[in-house]
Amino acid sequence: MKKSKSSISKGRSYAEIGEYWDKHDLSDVWAKTRKVEFEVVAEPEATYYPVSKTLSDQIELEARKHGVRSDRLVRTWLEQKIKERRSKSSTRLSAKNV
Repeated sequence: MKKSKSSISKGRSYAEIGEYWDKHDLSDVWAKTRKVEFEVVAEPEATYYPVSKTLSDQIELEARKHGVRSDRLVRTWLEQKIKERRSKSSTRLSAKNV
């Protein structure tokens, strides 16, 4: 680990840095700051697929029956379907190799 994660707070962990900034204001140490440039690449962590209102309502109903959120139910169903298709595909490949 680096000697210090923060040149202003002198904190060696995120907890120490957090404690420092809980007690200090940036305006107190503005003279110690320096200009930096950096690039942020913001990519979505999720992809959304449109479905009809009717299908969405049916998913919500099923999710309530199972006691889970609808997004979790859909994700589980999709993971199961992909797993099934992969196992069928690998079974066909194995049969061809025999």
